[in-house]
Amino acid sequence: MKPTIVIVGRPNVGKSTLFNRLTRTRDAIVADVPGLTRDRHYGEGRVGQKPYLVVDTGGLEPTDAEGVYREMARQTRQAVDEADSVLFVVDGRNGVAPQDISIAAELRKTARKVWLVVNKAEGMSRPAVTAEFYELGLGDPLPISASHGENVSDLMDLVLADYPHASKDATEDDETPRIAIVGRPNVGKSTLVNALLGEERVVVFDLPGTTRDSVYVDFEREGKRYTLIDTAGVRRSGKVNEAVEKFSVIKTMQSINDANVVVLVVDAQQDIADQDAHIGGFIVESGRALVVAVNKWDDLADYDRDMVKHALLRKLDFLGFAKLHFISALKGHGIGAVMHSVDVAFEAAMAKLSTPRLSRALIAAVARQQPPRVGVTRPKLRYAHQGGSNPPRIIIHGNSLHHIPESYRRYLERFFLETFKLQGTPLKVEFKSGKRNPYYSG
Repeated sequence: MKPTIVIVGRPNVGKSTLFNRLTRTRDAIVADVPGLTRDRHYGEGRVGQKPYLVVDTGGLEPTDAEGVYREMARQTRQAVDEADSVLFVVDGRNGVAPQDISIAAELRKTARKVWLVVNKAEGMSRPAVTAEFYELGLGDPLPISASHGENVSDLMDLVLADYPHASKDATEDDETPRIAIVGRPNVGKSTLVNALLGEERVVVFDLPGTTRDSVYVDFEREGKRYTLIDTAGVRRSGKVNEAVEKFSVIKTMQSINDANVVVLVVDAQQDIADQDAHIGGFIVESGRALVVAVNKWDDLADYDRDMVKHALLRKLDFLGFAKLHFISALKGHGIGAVMHSVDVAFEAAMAKLSTPRLSRALIAAVARQQPPRVGVTRPKLRYAHQGGSNPPRIIIHGNSLHHIPESYRRYLERFFLETFKLQGTPLKVEFKSGKRNPYYSG
């Protein structure tokens, strides 16, 4: 699994800037205002062949903080508990602050590897900018500039040195489908797992977030072998009443990355929430095959069922490639149909498509709709071959393909899915142009 790197520190030391640098995005809002990040942000990064998950937190406030700041601190402490490594960011321009000392004392009590990162160190000598931070008792301070990118790569080389090169997530040659069961708290994930297994393998009771660990369970159904990844895991009955996290996004992200097929469970008796859409969005970004299970369907009146269907179309319309099932995990209704769709989605995700078939399909797609012209030229798509599975990745070769708009890429993805009847999986199209004409100025 990918290591999880959590960024902590007092407000306005550059945590979000470092997050954006590590993920090569602008997902975290950056401004010169303390406490701007209130929720945890999650992203993915990579150094060479080593991918990782990175979490930006809202800052560690004192334990007696109130209101939103107390919630920010609670989320940050939970993120630290789930981390493999922690980047403790301090401000090299302002020096050690009292809050840095209290945060350092708290981090020293954890069992996590902590790296002391001195930000805003551009233009300053290393001894001058790091000297006073030794008093925090967290080893050698590491000076960087998140905004300028100075020493950030060196920092991540050190952080990831103990982690092996990643083998591919959900490897392409897996014969046993790995199925991740994901969703918001208390939607019936563990009940669905128990229904699939036919036994009480997962503790279930009416409290969100019985546990925060992912559990891998091998099982056989109708002669086929599967591995279930339950993001609400197993706890001994004596541990059930512990104060546990309601929902662990980190564990869910890791489970999605490690799966071949994801079953997204939503609750028909609750509003379809933004969090459902956020999980769905991450599944799509990860390229995983998907089945959507709308649970607790049996007790709804006809009017309420119509409202749920409208909400699904409105908020989860971007998951149109996935098969939708209305089930009752508690009563076992619809479980067989879900597993049939899992089989179909797995076969689609792992499909092997020959170059001749793909090239013929490409010719048909271009004949139906050509790519738009750019000036006097039109991109020429010559042939296609498969570049990978889970999800299927189609490489298209030709000339001037860098001019092809995103809308035409989406058209090709839909065309390939329909042509090869690949249901339940996204598909990625990539372009590779031949050598460009050195005399062409476009």
